[in-house]
Amino acid sequence: MKYKIHGKKIKVTEAINSYAENKLEKLNKYFDAPDDLMATIVIKPAGPMFVTEVTIPAKRMILRAEDMNKDLYATIDLVFDKIERQIRKNKTRMNKKALKEKAIDFAMDFEVTKQEEDKSKVVKRKTIELKPMSEDEAILQMNLIDHEFFIYRNSKSGDIELIYKRNDGNYGVIKEK
Repeated sequence: MKYKIHGKKIKVTEAINSYAENKLEKLNKYFDAPDDLMATIVIKPAGPMFVTEVTIPAKRMILRAEDMNKDLYATIDLVFDKIERQIRKNKTRMNKKALKEKAIDFAMDFEVTKQEEDKSKVVKRKTIELKPMSEDEAILQMNLIDHEFFIYRNSKSGDIELIYKRNDGNYGVIKEK
C-alpha cells in the first residue's frame, strides 16, 4: 500500500516513518490490490499528547481512525489496531450480497473469531420531521436533547444537513453533495 505521512507542527523522522510503514504493511492482507490504495497518515501534537489520524480511501468506502496518547508510537499502534478492527468487524456486513460490490477492494479470505463476529443490528428506527432552522438553532436543539448529532433542514439553502459534535469540542456539518 502506498502512503503519505506528514506531521503538523512536528517533524516526521525516519524512525517514525518506518514504524508507520511497518504497521501499514500489516493491513495489506485485507485488500485485493493494496498497491492501488493510498493511505494518508497525519501526526500532530495536542498539548502533552500526540494525535495520529489514518485515512484509507478504497473504491467505495473510506476507512478512517484517529487516536490520542502521550506516547507517539503508542498512538500509531492504537490507530492501526482500530483500522484493523473496523475491517474485521465489518467483514460479515461486507460479505452480504447487497454490499459485496461495494467491498470490491477487500480480500475476504481472512478468519474472524467468534469474539469478533458482528452481533450488532438495527434495533430502532425513527421518523423525524425536519424543521427549517439555522446552524445555531440546530446546535441548540442538539444540546437540549443531549445528542452528539442532529439532522435538520437548513433554512437558507433548504438542504438536509447533519450537525455533529467533534472530539475537539467544535461542531461539524455534513450535507449531501
